Order: sequence, then C-alpha cells, then structure tokens
Amino acid sequence: MSTPPRRDEIPQVIRFAADAAARYLDGIDDRPVRDHDAAEVALRFGGHLPEEGVGAIATLEELEAGLGGTVRSAGSRFFHFVNGGTTPAALGADMLASALDQNPGAWVSSPLTGHLERVALGWLRDLFALPADGGGVLTTGATMANFVALACARRWAGLRHGVDVDEAGLFGIPPIPVFGSGYTHPSDVKALGMLGVGRDQVELLTRDAVGRVDLEALEDRLRALDGAPAIVIGSAGEVNAGDFDPIDAMADLAERYHAWLHVDGAFGLFAALSPRTAHLVEGVARADSVIADGHKWLNVPYENGFAFLKDPTLQPSVFAREAAYLPSMDDPEPTWGYMGPEMSRRARSLPVWATLRAYGRSGYRAIVEANLDLAQHLATIVDEADDLERLAEVPLNIVCFRARPPGVAEDRLDELNRRIADASIQDGRVFFGSTLYGGRVAFRPAPVSWRQRPEDIALVAEVVQELAAKIAPEL
Repeated sequence: MSTPPRRDEIPQVIRFAADAAARYLDGIDDRPVRDHDAAEVALRFGGHLPEEGVGAIATLEELEAGLGGTVRSAGSRFFHFVNGGTTPAALGADMLASALDQNPGAWVSSPLTGHLERVALGWLRDLFALPADGGGVLTTGATMANFVALACARRWAGLRHGVDVDEAGLFGIPPIPVFGSGYTHPSDVKALGMLGVGRDQVELLTRDAVGRVDLEALEDRLRALDGAPAIVIGSAGEVNAGDFDPIDAMADLAERYHAWLHVDGAFGLFAALSPRTAHLVEGVARADSVIADGHKWLNVPYENGFAFLKDPTLQPSVFAREAAYLPSMDDPEPTWGYMGPEMSRRARSLPVWATLRAYGRSGYRAIVEANLDLAQHLATIVDEADDLERLAEVPLNIVCFRARPPGVAEDRLDELNRRIADASIQDGRVFFGSTLYGGRVAFRPAPVSWRQRPEDIALVAEVVQELAAKIAPEL
C-alpha cells in the first residue's frame, strides 16, 4: 500500500534523478534524435488514475524507462525550431531552482532570486548593448515576452488617446493599427489577439514573395494616421532564412511619426554579440520594446525569455494589482509579479545568472560564432552539391535549402522535399524540419546549441541526399 510523500524519499529521489539525467545525456550527441518507436513508447503511459501509488523511486524508474518517447533536442543533432541546448552551468542552476522552489513574484518571498533577476537583466542589457535604464522582466519565452512588450505598447497607445485601457478597456479608443513585414512572427500576432488589440489589426507590408518589408508603404500608412498612435513590429531574425528587417530605418519612421517600435529578436538579437553580425541589429537600441528567448541562443532550459522596455514605468501600470497581503507598489525592491503576467513564477533567474556568470561575454560570443561557422559550413556543402539548392543568403545561422536532384521536374520538387521532410522524422538521425520559403518547400536547419559540431550539421545534407535518392525515382 502506498503512503503520502516522506522526507526520507528526498535524498534518494535527488540521486536517482541526477543519475538518470546523466545517463540520458551521456552519448546523446551520437544517438538518433528520435527513436523509430518514440510515439508508441510515449503512448504506453496512461490509463486510469491509480487508487494506490507506487512510490517515488518506482515512478521515476517507470519514467526513465519511457525516455525513448522523447525527441533528443538537448543533443547536438537537433536543428529545428531554433532550439538551443543547455549549458552545464544553466543545467545545474535549473536543478537547484527546482529544489529551492522559490517564487520571486514578491521580493520578500525570495530576496536572492529576486535580486538575481535584476542582475541578470542588467547583464543581458549589457550583452545586447541596450539602454541600461529601461524596464524588463524574465518570462516563460518569446511569446510571453512579446505579450509583455505589446501590453505596454497597448497602454502607451491608450494614453495617447487619453484613456487608461488597463482600467477602462479598449472600447474607449479607436482600433490600434499594427504594421510589420512578412517576417512578423505568429507569436506577435497571437499576443495582440490575447491583448484585445486584435489579429486583424496587423497589416503586413511586403515588397516580395519572401516577405521583406515595404518601407515606402510603411511610411505611407504612418503618415496617413496623422499622429494617431500605431505599433510597428520589426523582426530581428526571421524563421526561414534568418533575415532581418531594416531595424534602423524602421526606427527612423517610428520616431518621425511617433509610433511604438517593437523588435522581436527571439534568436536574432544575439547577432549583437559578434562583430561579424552586429550590423544586423543596428537600431535595436532605439526601440521602445525588445524581446528575445533564453532557451534559444542563451542555451538555458525551457521555459525562459526576456522582455526589455525603454519606459520602465509602463510595466507596473499594466501588470500590478495590489491586495492587502501583497507587497506595496511603493516597495523599493522589485516585485517581479508586478512586472509581467505571472504572480507566481519560477526562479528562472538562477540559470540565466549562472550561465552568464560561468561563461561571460566571451563565452557567448564563442557560442554564437561557432554556430555562424556551422551555418556557413552547411551552406558550402549545399552550394558544392549538384543535387541540393540553397534558396537564400545566410546572414546568421539558418540555412534555407532544398533537394534538387538532376532529372526531377520543377513541379515535382515540392512533393519530393515534403516527402523527404516526413521521412527524415522516421529516419531519426538528425532533426531539421521543413518550411515554405517564397512558396517553395524547403529545409531550415538552424545551429544554435553550444554542443553542435561540423559533423552534426553536415549530417543534415547527407540525410537529405540519401532520402532524395530513395524517393525521387518514385515521383
């Protein structure tokens, strides 16, 4: 018969979990990213809620036996979704975060983790060359970072119309126009929908099939508003080829027409770390809000992101709501629950602070530049192959390409590459995913992990070529 949790389980559980994690990560870089039966393994879990439990260790043993149902995204052969790894320092600190179980939503409940969030945000601003005196907060990822930033933009727009929209709602103001390029990420649009601004208010102004921004059209739209507030979204690193909106030019227009400039730099903000790519983020420091993901190029565990605001007074006006048992808004120490959506929040400052403390600016520059080299390595392989075709330049870390074997008709290439993408999942040796770029099915591997090696990225091209050779005769 099972019993409630016992204190004497804790040392056993910690040892088992640490050993299981070490076993999982041992050799992960040389194992398939996905086992052939991963879905079947995952579906073995289920059934009715047991009346009697089996205990902590037995449960963890069962869980470890099912780890073949995961995708080994923590390893070096996962190149899809711009998915970072986890540095050793971040991993250790994140394990401590779980053990400490702190809620830095209120300073009084966790001075250490609250202070580390302040320190980490300051270090991140320094890393990205952003203004030191702005606001900011750690979030669950880029989606909620966009939510925080755009919620502040919504408040700003309401105040321009003379309405406190966080108290009165949006019905007292005209619709807020939002402009972006074809690079605008779905998470920005999703956030605007959640905020009540509306997805239909987003107008994408493009000048070509891949989505590059039409600056003339943007200026026309802003001029026509005759001073009414608008939000402009710039993308620092789009998801198919790693291209950038011209942030500096968009900042010029936003300043000229008094619009809010939001920059979504989920992974591309890290271009600031290398002299080779820093020009891509020129103008970002002029933005009213900037966001990035931590679980991408910062290489910290899920869930982690960050939002930065030029005006630090906006966040508490949007997110703070006092109660008798909660801290006062006048508290001189930060109440992080008043800076973003979550009142209860994980101590994600621990892995962020730890990884920056452990590796510093030069360590992160080395990670970024190693990944830039990997992308160029793959681009060279693609360019030198007679059965592969690169579809875009490689300004950062994404290589957009497709299979194009001799003899396959143009109108069959999309089907071929779609079938290669499906087959690659079952093949399991490497994970790179597919997309549509300029209306063509393509692959978009994105090295962004500290673990990735030249042989890992080369395997992407090798697998595509092998699968194309098998599938092409069937078309």
